[in-house]
Amino acid sequence: MIRLIASLSFLVMLAACAGTAPAPSTTESTPAAAPSTPASAPAAEQPQGAAPSTPEATATTVAPASSESQVLFNSQQLDNYRLATPENTPASQQFTATQAGTQTASPADAQTTQTSQYPPDPYKDFPALTESVFAYADSLYRAGYTDSATAYLERFRIIKPLWLQWEKRADSLLNEFGKTRAEKSKQFDPMVFKIQNMNRAQSAYSLVKETADSLIALNPGDSLVAWAGEQKKLAFNNTLQKARRDLAEIRALAEGRAEFNAAQEKLKEFQLRYRDFEDSLQTAALAARIQELAAVADSVAKNYWSSHDPAQALAQADTLKNQEKFPEAKDLLNKLMFSNLRQQALEKYNALADAYCNKQRKITSQLFTKAQKQKDPQNKKSLLQDAVDSLDNCLVEYPDYSQKQKVLDNMEFLKKELSK
Repeated sequence: MIRLIASLSFLVMLAACAGTAPAPSTTESTPAAAPSTPASAPAAEQPQGAAPSTPEATATTVAPASSESQVLFNSQQLDNYRLATPENTPASQQFTATQAGTQTASPADAQTTQTSQYPPDPYKDFPALTESVFAYADSLYRAGYTDSATAYLERFRIIKPLWLQWEKRADSLLNEFGKTRAEKSKQFDPMVFKIQNMNRAQSAYSLVKETADSLIALNPGDSLVAWAGEQKKLAFNNTLQKARRDLAEIRALAEGRAEFNAAQEKLKEFQLRYRDFEDSLQTAALAARIQELAAVADSVAKNYWSSHDPAQALAQADTLKNQEKFPEAKDLLNKLMFSNLRQQALEKYNALADAYCNKQRKITSQLFTKAQKQKDPQNKKSLLQDAVDSLDNCLVEYPDYSQKQKVLDNMEFLKKELSK
């Protein structure tokens, strides 16, 4: 509402600067707000012959816009990356009305500075301002202030020639901006093409990130900064997919073929090559899993399953899972990895991971709901941290959980809630 009042005052002041149209000859003055009843209406209305100066007469004080269309500079290359919608207008910095060369006025203070987090949005503010003008004029009319309503709308109508001037000024500014963008296009096109080619070839994320950060450091403009950020995300996802495939091969060495030494060596190489993906892929948890299986292999005698029934142990692991005795079920399935039912044990192990993590996600949901009801900030943060820890338990115990990405997304959301 403050922005709306400031914008209304601004347009009315501009109209007055363009050419002041005298109000009708009457004893009443335009009230600051519409009265609730016409009891205090003026004693006399203006005679029909005393018409106010017309918008056409006032318009002669404003130079009309040129009929010739102005050729604007364009940069085709940069246009490919421009921010397409007004919603993308940067709003991270404070916007001050006087910085835009405008001033606001109010009855209490003729010149006040309104500071807002967001700049004016012509797609929303102008229509809203216009509707408020019509509503105010209508309120005057309904209260019996016909002359004041007429004078108010007359002042609104002389905005039209000013609008033509604003269009002309906008064209001039667009022309200036276009020149700057064309110059930037020549300067930054080589780096833009390099980043595009790197992503087409699915180069490593670290290389794309280095080049994109170099482009951003040169301050190429908001559109290219946003584009470079998107290119980094694309490179990250491309490299992440390749990293997951490589990680699956390492896991298969350990769980599928019991080649623990080879799996550990490959994992060390993997961690050096994909340093940016430690958190996303939980490589430390996989290292712990390989060590866990190696320890089980050492503890299980070669003739262990000659004196124990693997099929019976497999059924017992299922029972333990249903009873939510997850650690016992996991230990038993790890032993079964070294029996002749290795493949069945691996399938049961994945089902156990789903059951355990689904329980942790349910606990997280309950903790989050409880946290939202807390009035004490410390209690709320404590519950949110417990919710994060519950999800973390899932990934520590079962780093290759089938719904891992959902868990990571939920953890990211909860961490943002914690930071508020």
